[in-house]
Amino acid sequence: MKKLAIFLVFILALCGVYPYDMTMNSKAATKTQEEIISAMADVEIKSKSAILIEASTGEVIYEKNADEKLKPASVTKVMTLLLIFEALDAGDITYEDVVTISEHAASMGGSQCFFEAGEEQSVRDMIKCIEIASGNDAAVAMAEYIAGSESAFVEMMNERASELGMINTNFVNACGLDDDNHYTCARDIGIMSRELIVNHPDIVNFSTIWMDYIIHKTGRGESRFDLANTNKFLNMYNGATGLKTGYTSQAKYCMSATATRDGISLITVIMGADTKEIRNSEACKLLDYGFAKCDLYVDDNVMPSKYEVEVANGETDKVTGYCENTNEIVLIDKNVEGVEKKIVKYNNIKAPIYKDDIIGCVQYSYEGNVIDEVFIYANENVEKVTYKNTLFNMLGRIFMVK
Repeated sequence: MKKLAIFLVFILALCGVYPYDMTMNSKAATKTQEEIISAMADVEIKSKSAILIEASTGEVIYEKNADEKLKPASVTKVMTLLLIFEALDAGDITYEDVVTISEHAASMGGSQCFFEAGEEQSVRDMIKCIEIASGNDAAVAMAEYIAGSESAFVEMMNERASELGMINTNFVNACGLDDDNHYTCARDIGIMSRELIVNHPDIVNFSTIWMDYIIHKTGRGESRFDLANTNKFLNMYNGATGLKTGYTSQAKYCMSATATRDGISLITVIMGADTKEIRNSEACKLLDYGFAKCDLYVDDNVMPSKYEVEVANGETDKVTGYCENTNEIVLIDKNVEGVEKKIVKYNNIKAPIYKDDIIGCVQYSYEGNVIDEVFIYANENVEKVTYKNTLFNMLGRIFMVK
């Protein structure tokens, strides 16, 4: 009976059906999670390459041939979108900026939004076209708008990839059309996907859109163009948030899939799947596996008492501290009850101390190993004592004057 129960749980997990309430607390859900983990101990993935990553830490939960260089197809656009959102956050561009489509951008084959040369669109609508419809023409137009030319933008892509440690990646274009020198790997896609969703969460406002539209504005007038999300995974998986699919005859079916449940966010990358169905089902399988292995530790009272630390050579002998009130830690293969916490006061703190200087930390450990820290910062400045100040203070005490 026990074997039969585990088998049924395994089948339900593959189908994305859960025999327990995902909102249950960690302790109550432990037994069911253990059954799922046991049933999926030997995850079998048919696709050429795959990886599963916990988003907040970047910790790898599962991988298969994750460093193999493969063609990424339109998953390339994750890097294109990353550079777009970095430009937005830097103030170099805005959502309302107007982008003019060039002859080169309009000539892109593959998936496209059928822009005409000279047509104008807002940055916001161009992002929709890239993320929802996977428009190659939109990706190249944005590349030209940001860098002046697609080739200059590709240089930016490769430079950013190098900065992120994507050592098995080389981009040749901004949209993912096949080229012998255009390649990446599952691990590197996971790295740039994590950079995008963690540091630019506004991407979710686009990646979760199922249907939308833009208005083509040409010399012949205006016409509506409907956008349907190429990522059918969105409607297949509970908690799906994106991110980008891809397909060419050489790359086969690829995807960077992201999902969030109960405060835990995961990224899984599938490359080289023979069919769309295999790609989507294996993404679901890996995410199920990841959510079963993860738990969320929440501390709503990080520093429960007033924090003071002694200061040497200061005009005052103590300084108070502050820190974030709440801290969340994603645990992988760990039990929340095993987390230990302690406040660490830094020794030998000397003036001058400036507001927001680090003066201690709250440390979280598991089985003796530190797994996270929250820094404690100074609430105020503490000036260094000088002979002049000392003399004035002494005279003030003697003559009872300030």
